[in-house]
Amino acid sequence: MKHEHWKLFLTPYNQAVEELKVKFRGIRAQYELHHSHSPIEFVTGRVKPVASILDKAKRKGIPLDKIEEGLQDIAGIRMMCQFVDDINVVVEMLRNRHDLEIVEERDYITSKKESGYRSYHVVVKYPVQTVIGEKKLLVEIQIRTLSMNFWATIEHSLNYKYSGNIPEDIKVRLKRAAEAAYSLDEEMSQIKGEVQEAQVIFSRKTE
Repeated sequence: MKHEHWKLFLTPYNQAVEELKVKFRGIRAQYELHHSHSPIEFVTGRVKPVASILDKAKRKGIPLDKIEEGLQDIAGIRMMCQFVDDINVVVEMLRNRHDLEIVEERDYITSKKESGYRSYHVVVKYPVQTVIGEKKLLVEIQIRTLSMNFWATIEHSLNYKYSGNIPEDIKVRLKRAAEAAYSLDEEMSQIKGEVQEAQVIFSRKTE
């Protein structure tokens, strides 16, 4: 595919990411207006670079004319939460939306990956309005706590550095770090009420 073709192919994905970021950030803003705890701490999004798309398609044996259906994460949204409980609230919120259709859910929190990775993945079909009509695209939404995200970001960098072959001693340390991150989440959940109350008081004070 030439550069212009890739640009044309990825434009609707960029649109999907931008629209969903606005929608999910809007939910957070609504919670703030009501002085109540938002299950969404912040939202990021990206479209996979062409090199990453080609690399993943090759690894998975997906032909280029099938990547639209074969790759679920060309468009990706990440929602960060303060507490593990918030993840369930966000997932339920997604299930109740009418502007997207859930295709698949993968719970890597109750069933963590071998590496120690924890996150909740929801794959959705999201309709984008284009000049040639509506196009339904697959978007992967990852929902995780701040500590899970910190760990996943580090692991991703190490995977990139070692081309997916992280040395065994570092793998062991990463697993240990993943458990420490989850312990932090569990401890914070124990004082969730106190934290939320303090944040509401603080937000009112700074208005």
